[in-house]
Amino acid sequence: MTQQSESTTSPTARQSADPVAAASPLAPPVSPPVAPPVAPPFPPLAEPRPLGERRVWPRTFHDRLTAPLPGIKALARFAREGAVRPDEEGLADIPRLPYEPAPLPRVDTRTIAVTWAGHASWVVRIGGLTVLTDPVWSRRILGTPARITPVGVPWHALPRVDAVVISHNHYDHLDAPTLRRLPRETPVFVPAGLGRWFRRRRFTTVTELDWWEASELGGVRFDFVPAHHWSKRTLIDTCRSLWGGWVLTAPDGRRVYFAGDTAYGHWFSRIGRRYPGIDLALLPIGAYAPRWWLSDVHCDPEEAVRAALDLGARRVAPMHWATFVLSAEPVLEPLTRVRTAWEQAGLDRADLWDLPVGGSRVLP
Repeated sequence: MTQQSESTTSPTARQSADPVAAASPLAPPVSPPVAPPVAPPFPPLAEPRPLGERRVWPRTFHDRLTAPLPGIKALARFAREGAVRPDEEGLADIPRLPYEPAPLPRVDTRTIAVTWAGHASWVVRIGGLTVLTDPVWSRRILGTPARITPVGVPWHALPRVDAVVISHNHYDHLDAPTLRRLPRETPVFVPAGLGRWFRRRRFTTVTELDWWEASELGGVRFDFVPAHHWSKRTLIDTCRSLWGGWVLTAPDGRRVYFAGDTAYGHWFSRIGRRYPGIDLALLPIGAYAPRWWLSDVHCDPEEAVRAALDLGARRVAPMHWATFVLSAEPVLEPLTRVRTAWEQAGLDRADLWDLPVGGSRVLP
């Protein structure tokens, strides 16, 4: 499959040490070395595009796939084996899933805080804005059993929603009943090709972006970045809209990366190179079994830790588990495996924000 092109040339090496070090003994003493600054983005970031810009897109984004979609043989094997839910033993831990709803933290314009509402739905407070990611407040989504933990943040407890970001159009990430609760003037940031869906529902500020493109709202930058996934909502719209994640950059330069739905692959290192210094990565760790069926579209916990290292992210908050039963792994297994993988990678335990549904953390 072809992929959107991107240079892989390394940034220019840093200049040699300060020439003062070679000066005469009469020169003033040299200051102690200072930690080098974070490398600049490479390639440089795109200029932000206008909010609500109307654009013409290709009819299909099949050329962006990084793995072929399942063929007849895979579908036949899936029908034969049919392992899409855990067995009784794997479901027995549902009462132990972490669920601790609490009031949202107080914030100001300089605060970055995240609250996990469940699955891929986060309340991100950044640069004075409240941003929802892939908001799904419904108890049930099409073709899936009802959620196994309640929503972590009651809808009435939300502050005014300033923006919504959508990763792709699968039903567990794009939920029409939830979006109907929003005022139609709420700005929404969506993948290329998905704007029509929102405009049909009378949303007035819909910004569609291609990979590596950006827009700005209230001083916060919204960059749309690649993911290893696909899109489909009906029988006739496979890959008619794009899929990806979002990098939100506060006015002070701090960054939150929301991966959306993705498998492991080369995009993580490229995202980390183009957006250096990611302070927090919201990464999926669930819906991965059986691997022969799901490895091309969902990370497993060990791959999520590898992705964090590729990104150069300072902290990780796991998501995409403990909410809907979408696959065959035991419901509590993603948490135990990601904790083990994090420890085996030698990473600081304090930087793994394994929140309960409803839990919050504030960036220091």
